[in-house]
Amino acid sequence: MTALAFIVAGAAGVWLLSTPGGGTSSSARWLPGSMRRATSATTRASVPLLGRVLAGVAAGVAGWTGAWTLFGGGVAPTLVAVLSAAIPPCAAVQRHRRRAAACWQAWPRLLAEIRVLVAHRGQSIPAALFAAGMQAPIGMRPAFSEAARTWSLSTDFETSLRVLKTALADPTADAVCETLLAAHQIGGVRIDARLRALAEAAQAEAAARSDARAKQAGARFARSFVATVPAFMAVIGLSIGRGRQAYESSNGQLLVAFSVLAVAGCWLWAGRIMAIPVRKRVFLQ
Repeated sequence: MTALAFIVAGAAGVWLLSTPGGGTSSSARWLPGSMRRATSATTRASVPLLGRVLAGVAAGVAGWTGAWTLFGGGVAPTLVAVLSAAIPPCAAVQRHRRRAAACWQAWPRLLAEIRVLVAHRGQSIPAALFAAGMQAPIGMRPAFSEAARTWSLSTDFETSLRVLKTALADPTADAVCETLLAAHQIGGVRIDARLRALAEAAQAEAAARSDARAKQAGARFARSFVATVPAFMAVIGLSIGRGRQAYESSNGQLLVAFSVLAVAGCWLWAGRIMAIPVRKRVFLQ
C-alpha cells in the first residue's frame, strides 16, 4: 500500500511539473472569450488529468512489478516505480514537442502558399492566411479555424492574429503574424518581397533545426543504451552467484537504488545537453 501511495504521489508530482501553467483553467479565465476558445481548441484533444494520473499509476505498477521480480526487496522497486510513473507525462511532453516541430516546419510551405495567393491571385492577406491555414497540419487547424471565425465576425485582422498567436504559442507564428499585420496595414507594392523574405527566413530556420536533429541521430541512439544496457546487465546478474538473493540484501538494495538514480540522472543530463534551443516569444500581445 505504501508503494502504491508513492507511485500515485510521483505520478501527480511529475504531471504538475511537466504541465505548463498557461494551459490551466485558472489562467484561461483571464483570457478574452475568443482567445479562450482558441486555447481550448488546441488542448481539447489532450489527455485529461485523471487519464494522465491513471497512466502514471499503471506505468508505476508495471515498473514496481518488474523491479520486484528482478531485485526483490522494497527500496529498489519503489524507486523504479516512481521513475516509471514519470514516463507517461514525459512522453506527453515529447509528443507536444514533436507537434510543435511539425508546426514550425510547416510555416515555409504556408508562407509560400500565402505569397502565391496574394501576389498571383490577388487575394487579401487575411483571406490568403486563412485559406492556407486550412492546409496546415492537423494540430494547427483549430487555431486557424478560430482565427478565421474571429475575422468573419469582426473583420479585425489584428484581433484575429492575436487569437491565432495565443492558440499557437510559437515564436515563429508570432513573427509571421506581426509581419503579416504590418504588410496588411501598410500595403504597397513590396508585399510579395516581404512575404518571400519571410518564407526564406522560416525555411532557413526549419532547415537549421532539421540539420541539428540529424547530426544528433547517433548521440540519441547511443543515449538509448543508458537505460537498456544496465537493464540487461541486471537480468544477467540473476544467473550469477546468488542472483536475486544478492539483490534482496540491504547492500544490494542500496546499490541498485544508486544505480537506478545514476542511470536516470545520465539520461536526463544527456537529454538536456542535446536539447535544441527554442527562440523565446517576443510579440506576446
